[in-house]
Order: sequence, then structure tokens, then C-alpha cells
Amino acid sequence: MTISKSITKLMENSSWIRAMFEEGEKLKKIHGVENIFDFALGNPIAEPPEELKKELCRMVCADTTGMHRYMPNSGYDEVREEIAQFCTENTGLPFTRDHIIMTVGAAGALNVVFKSILDPGDEVIVPNPFFVEFMFYISNHGGVMRLAETKADFHLDIEAISRAITKKTRAVLLNSPHNPTGVVYSEAELKELCYLLDEKRNKGQRIYLVSDEAYRKLLYDNTPFPDCFNLYDDTIVVTSHSKDLALPGERIGYIAVSPKIENERPLIGAMVFANRILGFINAPALMQRLVGRYQRNSVDIASYQRKRDTIYDILVESGFEVSKPQGAFYIFPKSPIPDDVAFIRELQKNHILAVPGIGFGRSGYFRCAYCGELDLIERSRPAWNRVGEIYNKR
Repeated sequence: MTISKSITKLMENSSWIRAMFEEGEKLKKIHGVENIFDFALGNPIAEPPEELKKELCRMVCADTTGMHRYMPNSGYDEVREEIAQFCTENTGLPFTRDHIIMTVGAAGALNVVFKSILDPGDEVIVPNPFFVEFMFYISNHGGVMRLAETKADFHLDIEAISRAITKKTRAVLLNSPHNPTGVVYSEAELKELCYLLDEKRNKGQRIYLVSDEAYRKLLYDNTPFPDCFNLYDDTIVVTSHSKDLALPGERIGYIAVSPKIENERPLIGAMVFANRILGFINAPALMQRLVGRYQRNSVDIASYQRKRDTIYDILVESGFEVSKPQGAFYIFPKSPIPDDVAFIRELQKNHILAVPGIGFGRSGYFRCAYCGELDLIERSRPAWNRVGEIYNKR
């Protein structure tokens, strides 16, 4: 054996998303890129805001001494101050720069959080379906992921979460707006969850609420986004600017630790230390300096909503059972047959690429990412209609 047993096992459970991406590349070579309708990978084509690009050009060309040197592991003081002010504006809570840690995207942030709070065997509850990488981030640090099934509409089942809590539960990990379903958790259901966690705390068990908010600004139809910081004291938020500023390849994000966490200094110190020893050292210097002043900006949300409306209308027209996403850029229809992998193969025969629901822990569904060109979505209509006709006749 040339590689570890643990990584071998993880690779066996590796991402269906990447598998479908590789399958798509083969089909594109055979049939031509323009003839393949690729909804597999959440790789947005949106470009960063124009003013951000101009500022980046100015920064790169500026003759500023020390621009590319090391900085504190938590990030530049002035950048964290800007983000803290933004968090205070949103929550009314007294965030300071010490509550902010700049990270290598939300993925890096989650690894820092779990490295800091988990001992071997500690458990993290994750609603199902879930973004598959969560499983790897938790196991990276000796943790165990425990799934809690969601309701039929993919909203939180508080009773299922309650049943999943054990003496080893250290955190509940939420992702809203949600990948793969596009659901945005309501304030009412989050209050129920926080009431449950407060009950556990009153009985001596401290459970962190870790909220992955990478898609926070991608909201449709005026859907409100509840503030977890004001609902539960032991809240840690992670986010990135991959989606809201269209910077996925730049790997820039941050952790925000609630000012309401009791005795938060050891936790923040642990995260700063973990940021270093995990090999990140610090978040990218240029990107830190860039994003601090753009916390209130985003890509064109209306363009995403048009894409959401178009793919939703096509799927409904083709006879699929599907909930309309409230945010993010994913839609999670029900497969017309129980075997979602077999259905994905049928889609491929019609030049449509999607990801089976089993890749997100929920078989019998499939995920489409609608972050590509609107023209591609519109041109896919006949293919979806053909597939729908095949199964509607059965």
C-alpha cells in the first residue's frame, strides 16, 4: 500500500461532482462543447464587479512597500476592522477585528474551525442532504459526521436533529442558502433549533452552531436571511467571496466569531493558531486587501434569478417534481425513477450533465447548477423535454 488506508477510504466516497465533471469533459470532446448542457459543477461564470477589478489593477501596480509580505496569521488589522464594522452593521453586535479571522475561503475556514473545536470522536450534526466536502472537513480533524434528515421540502427537522444529538456532539453545521437544494432556512425554524441547543447548554452541554454562509447574498424574491448571531450565543459564521464577488479561484474568506460567546479568547486564539499549523499560514495578501472594502458589494443577483426562473420553468414544463430555490445557484429535482445514478446516465444520453442526489446523501434526486450562461439553460429546453416525455409515458 503506497497511500494511507484513511485517504483510500475517503477517496472511495469521493465527490460525484468531480466524477460528473470528468464525464462531461469526455462527452464534450465527442460531441462538441456547444452540444453538451453542463449543469454539473458549481463553477460560476460571473465576473467580479468592475470597480473591484479596477481596484485590483491599482493595487498590483502601486509601489507599496511590504505589499506581499507576511502579516499576522489572523489577517491584516485594517481589513478585519472593515469586516467587523460590516458585521456590526448587519447584527447590531459589538464586533471588533479580533472576532474576525481571514481564511483561505470557506473551506479553509471550516477546517480551521473543526481543528479548533474537535477532539477525536467528537460529532458534528449535518442536515441531509449536504455538501459532500463537509464529510471530509470533519474527518480531517478526527470528527464524526452525524446526519439528520430534513423534511420533504428540505427544511430543518428539529426532532431529527434532537435525536442525532449525543454526549459527543460538539457542533451543528448549517449551510444556508443551501447546496444542493437552494433552500434558505427561515427564522422560525432556526429559533426552534437554537431553543434546542440552549436547552442542551442549560443541562451542561455546549454545542456550537457553525453557519456556512458562502451564498448569503444570493437570495431571490426578497427572501429574508435570518441572523444566527442574534439567535444563539455560541455561533461561528464562515463565509467566502467565491460567489458574492465571483472570486472562487482566489480562495478568500473569513471566520466571524460571535461577540456573545462566553470567554471567546481561547477559541479565537485556537483558530488563529490552527490557521497557521494547517499550512494556510494566512489568507492571500492581495485578496485580503481587496475584499475588505467590498463587503457591501456583490455580483448581479438579478441575473442569477433569471437563470433560476428559466431552469425551474423548464423542469416543471418537462414534468419534473421540484421545489423552487430561494437562494444559491442550485436546484434539486426529484428523479423520476428511484435509481438517481441510472437516471443521470439517461440524462447523459441526451447530452445533459447533472449530479446524482446520492452524491449529497439523498438518493432519488439530482442536482443542477445553474451558474453558467443563460443561453445554455435556454438551449437545453428540448433535451429536458425529451427526457421528461420518456418518463411521463411510463
